[in-house]
Amino acid sequence: MMTAPHAPVLLDEVIEALDPKPGEVMVDATFGAGGYSRAILARGAAVVGLDRDPTVRPHAEAVAADFPGRFELKQTPFSGLSAAFAETAHERLDGAVFDIGVSSMQLDQAERGFSFMRDGPLDMRMSADGESAADIVNSWDHGPLAHILKLYGEERQSGRVATAILRRRVEKPFTRTLDLAEVVEKALGGRRGAPIHPATRTFQALRIAVNDELGELTAGLEAAEATLAPGGRLAVVTFHSLEDRIVKAFLTERTGNTPGGSRHAPIQVETRAPSFTLLFKGAREAGEAERAANPRARSARLRAAVRTDAPAWGRMAA
Repeated sequence: MMTAPHAPVLLDEVIEALDPKPGEVMVDATFGAGGYSRAILARGAAVVGLDRDPTVRPHAEAVAADFPGRFELKQTPFSGLSAAFAETAHERLDGAVFDIGVSSMQLDQAERGFSFMRDGPLDMRMSADGESAADIVNSWDHGPLAHILKLYGEERQSGRVATAILRRRVEKPFTRTLDLAEVVEKALGGRRGAPIHPATRTFQALRIAVNDELGELTAGLEAAEATLAPGGRLAVVTFHSLEDRIVKAFLTERTGNTPGGSRHAPIQVETRAPSFTLLFKGAREAGEAERAANPRARSARLRAAVRTDAPAWGRMAA
């Protein structure tokens, strides 16, 4: 059995929420090293793993060998969930789990360019396709660059960081992670005892933009809604407020808990039957022991719900 380099966060809580049983079929929408998949398979269910990262294939092959006939991997992002599941021989989807964001094994691979703590090519693509982080910092105008730094990284000094990047790239294009991290650190005046590295927010913003993570999250939630059978369970683990807000808004809307229109209004807003019911209120967080053992768990939040028999709503309201 291959040893997984990535510890799945909130594993016990996710398995409790999904409650997999023999004969059921679950989607692990962020296969990674297969931590959630193995736990689900150990309970007797079958798993369809999804991942757009081609480097996970050796882990998928190990899982398939350990659980013959009950696991298969589809190389696709969240948005491809429905199409990927339709390609399988399974007729009913009983559960889906999403673990949002970058995995520790991606951060640990310097050649992937995700980390500002390890020198590597400035890439950040979870797949081999599309625009890289280097493409963005070397070609985008000041306005769009500052915008994503503020929107996706919640960087309060996004304009200053964008200005520093544009000034430096005139002299020499960015190609390495530590080079960009140093420029950002200087632009923000160094660490000065800050609890996080000054480049943290910039790297988060670039990673989200490169991989369209928030758009994929929304599309994945809608694909799960459209594909889950009545009674099927959805579990989503997020790691920062941008992700959690999307999941919370989705479940708030789909459970019918958004504020209704005024009864005195001349035009009544169309109401739809809830497509989900919450498994528990709010979000669950990791316990002290898990937070101590796995730093990644400190910001993790789990939200979960059960699919009703109502039609899927489709696109989220703006």
